Amino acid sequence: MTTMRASIITGTGGPEVLHLAHVELPTRVNAEFLVKVVAAGVNPIDAASRSGAGTAAAFSGFPVILGNDFSGTVVESSHEAHPIKPGDDVYGLTMVPRFGGTYAEYITVPGTGIARKPRTLSHVEAAGVPLAALTAWGAVVDVAKAHSGQSMLIHAGAGGVGHFAIQFASFFGARVITTGSSRNSRWLRELGAAEVIDYSTTRFEEVLSDIDVVIDLVGNDYDDTGTRSLSVLRPGGLLVNVPPDSWPTLIADATAAGVRASGYRVPADGATLATITRLMESGDVHVFVDQVFDLENAADAHAAVETRHTRGKIVLKVSDG
Repeated sequence: MTTMRASIITGTGGPEVLHLAHVELPTRVNAEFLVKVVAAGVNPIDAASRSGAGTAAAFSGFPVILGNDFSGTVVESSHEAHPIKPGDDVYGLTMVPRFGGTYAEYITVPGTGIARKPRTLSHVEAAGVPLAALTAWGAVVDVAKAHSGQSMLIHAGAGGVGHFAIQFASFFGARVITTGSSRNSRWLRELGAAEVIDYSTTRFEEVLSDIDVVIDLVGNDYDDTGTRSLSVLRPGGLLVNVPPDSWPTLIADATAAGVRASGYRVPADGATLATITRLMESGDVHVFVDQVFDLENAADAHAAVETRHTRGKIVLKVSDG
C-alpha cells in the first residue's frame, strides 16, 4: 500500500475547498510513530487555516491535509523497546503544517505528542479530546493556576475548549462562572459551573466584578469580549486570551487597566495528555461529542464548526477501528 484516503485542500477558501483524494502514505523518520487514524477532531483553528488565516501563512505548498488531533492504532513505533507498541490504541496532537494533518488514514507523529487512549473512550470520543483538553489545561492549570477560593470567568463554556476548561477549573477548586446560551445552562452547571450567564440576555460586565481570572475563548474580535472582560477583573487579576490573533493590543490594554494578561498557544504534550487520560478514566472529566461526520464530509464538519454554536466537539470518522 502506497496511498491513502485524505481530505485535502488545494487552495484556501470556504468549506467547499475540502475534498477527498488519494495521496501518498507518509514516511516515518527518526523518533516518529506511524499511526492508523480512526477518528480526527475538528477545531476552529482548522477552519481558520483553511480560510487563509490561522496557520495558513506557514503552508509551503498544496495540497494540505488539515487536522491536529486524532485517535487511532500504532502501526510502527519509534523503536522496538518503546513502551507503546504496534497495535496499541493511542490518541494525541500533531502540529499542522509542520506535520501532515489528521484528516487522513495514516499520520506520522513524534512520540512526545501521543498518549495511550483512555480505556473508557471510543476512538470517536477520544479524537475530541487532545487539542481542546490540552488548550484548556494550559490556560486554566498552567497559566491561571486554578485553585480553591479562586473565582474564574470562562467565556464560551459550551465549546470544545470551554467544556474542558470548566471541568478542570472546578476539579481544582475554583468557583466557575461561564457565559453560554440558556439551552446549555443546565449542562454547564453539571460540568461544574457555579453560575451561568446567558449572553443573549445579559451583559456579563453589568453583573460581575472583582473576578480573579478570565479565560477568554471567544476573542476580542467578537463583540469586544476581551476588552469588556478587563472591567470585571480585580486589580492585578489575570486575563488569558486563547483565540490566536484576536487582540493585538492585549498586553497594553491590560496594563492600562491595571491587570495582567497573557495569550496561550497549545503544545503537543503527550505527558500532560496522559494526566488528562487518568482524569477521564476515573470519571472526573468527560468529553462531549456533538456531531460526527465521515471523512468525505469534512466540508460539512467545517461549516458546523463555523456556526460557533456547537456543544462540545465535532469529530471526523476516518476509518474503521
